[in-house]
Amino acid sequence: MAASRRAVLIAGVALAGPAIAGAQAWPGERPIQIIVPFPPGGGTDVNIRAMVPHFERHLRGARFVVMNRPGAGAEIGYTAMAQAAPDGHTIGTVITPSLQTITIERQPRYTLDDFAFLGSVVEDPSAFQVAPDSPFRTVADLVAFARANPGAVSVGTAGIGSDDHLLMIGLERAAGIRLNHIPFAGQAPTVTALLGGHIQVASMNMGESMSLIRSGRVRPLASAGAERFPMTPDVPTFREAGYALDTRVVRSLVVPAATPQPIRERLADMLAATMRDRAWISEAERLEIPLRYLNAEDTRALVYREAEALRRLWAEQPWRDQ
Repeated sequence: MAASRRAVLIAGVALAGPAIAGAQAWPGERPIQIIVPFPPGGGTDVNIRAMVPHFERHLRGARFVVMNRPGAGAEIGYTAMAQAAPDGHTIGTVITPSLQTITIERQPRYTLDDFAFLGSVVEDPSAFQVAPDSPFRTVADLVAFARANPGAVSVGTAGIGSDDHLLMIGLERAAGIRLNHIPFAGQAPTVTALLGGHIQVASMNMGESMSLIRSGRVRPLASAGAERFPMTPDVPTFREAGYALDTRVVRSLVVPAATPQPIRERLADMLAATMRDRAWISEAERLEIPLRYLNAEDTRALVYREAEALRRLWAEQPWRDQ
């Protein structure tokens, strides 16, 4: 019996040997790619590219390259992350709620279980924004008009199932109104439509809209965070308007689930060190990136908790019908 157990143990060590040796040699000379599931120049892309030099300081010997894999509402990039070799040379950037809503709306070639979470870096509340000369001065103005004119208020979003869209659905449900959803392929065409008078409201994240807000091109009615957005303390929340809406983007980093634990831990430590780094915090402030760090365990719990809430919403009101 004892001999049998020893044989099993020796066999296990032999099988684990290559993985342990690989983890010890990592990262080596080969660069680590970071997949961004959106086009260059967007908020996620700018955020990650700005973090790369800090990653390289906190993971000695590593080099990083950013690879943009946009398409299908981020599904192409998410699939590439899930199917990458689990050798520590591919990291992915994921965004909630799109990571979860895609798995609820359809059957992609990934599941949430295909990812190991390293931690989150950003929390950016959704918001309703209007043109500077809009007659809507408050959420109450918008709700009153929408009640009197069902479907007359057009709301532009970055796409079906995005946090922008979910905020619109949330207000409809909470206020008992009907809005007209106009999905676009990202923020830029949404802003163009708003400033051209083709839509009355743009649902966009506060952090990614800061340059537009500062320049006076858009005016936020309210943000959907639990508290007022720190960069715009004069902008009320939907909660203050009487609607308990909590809708936002959380930006996190992942690796393929089968990545060896020692490598996952070193990457998670790199991320934690970067998020504590005063140089990165100062740069993020300059870029107006709304940082919020959650560790690997807390990030995973958040993603799965939100996924369950989104499944319940889909069962009651499929957002593809909106």
